[in-house]
Amino acid sequence: MPNLDERGHLLTEQANPNSHNLDQLTTLELVDLFNQEDAQTIAAIAQARQPLATAVDRAAKALQQGGRLFYVGAGTSGRLGVLDAAECPPTFCSDPEQVQGIIAGGAGALVRSSEGLEDRADDGAAAIAHRHVTVLDVVVGITAGGTTPYVHGALQAARQRGATTVFIACVPADQVSAQVDVDIRLLVGPEVLAGSTRLKAGTATKLALNILSTGVMVQLGKVYGNRMVDVAVTNKKLHDRALRILQDLTDLSREDAGYLLEQSERKVKLALLMHWTGLGKEAGDRLLAEHQGNLRKAVTALKA
Repeated sequence: MPNLDERGHLLTEQANPNSHNLDQLTTLELVDLFNQEDAQTIAAIAQARQPLATAVDRAAKALQQGGRLFYVGAGTSGRLGVLDAAECPPTFCSDPEQVQGIIAGGAGALVRSSEGLEDRADDGAAAIAHRHVTVLDVVVGITAGGTTPYVHGALQAARQRGATTVFIACVPADQVSAQVDVDIRLLVGPEVLAGSTRLKAGTATKLALNILSTGVMVQLGKVYGNRMVDVAVTNKKLHDRALRILQDLTDLSREDAGYLLEQSERKVKLALLMHWTGLGKEAGDRLLAEHQGNLRKAVTALKA
């Protein structure tokens, strides 16, 4: 476990020389400075491309085998994990159990600061035990400064259970080490406001999680081309999106696309398969199931 009494050396705790006079800047100068500093988040993602790709592959394989993906964090890091997990079901029609966010302090910590709870490593371990994490699962520990005991406790417990472990931090490994399967370092440098890791560190973490969850869902066949063909049609906006996807990928009018969508019980992927192959709903469902829900593979197999 990292030494919690000596954190001043951490990259995320350093003072940024570019913002030494932050309180003296004009508003426009302040905005420009933030914009310049935020550019480092893109560079940090580029430098972490290999471990990010490995994390996507490991997580996709786990979920294909019936495993789950867990994000674990405290404060901003925890909220970002919960946010990414919450957005998977409406975007990809995934089972809410498939991708889960775990935050120190529970649901209440999403809207009210509970930073003191991050110091309890045992709570992190208990959260892993409560969810009955197994060898099939992937646990992603998120901690900008790399030292959060709650996250380290969760990762240690996950390793003991045989789960695949991933570490996302914004400090170099020589400052804080982690015994994990995949180690992702997003080195964005000191924050404009010293130590406020909800800024660049938070932005880089959100970018990384965007890539991780989307990459996993692509490999799970939730995407056709660049269209979210597993979108959950649960409101007017998503109903309109579903119709536009059908129209864009077929020669159907909006009215005919709407009819097809209803025939497929509002499942865009199934509607496309029915249109392209002439199969009925039940036969289309069976074909998709045979190919683990991958639309492209199902269509290709039928035409072979």
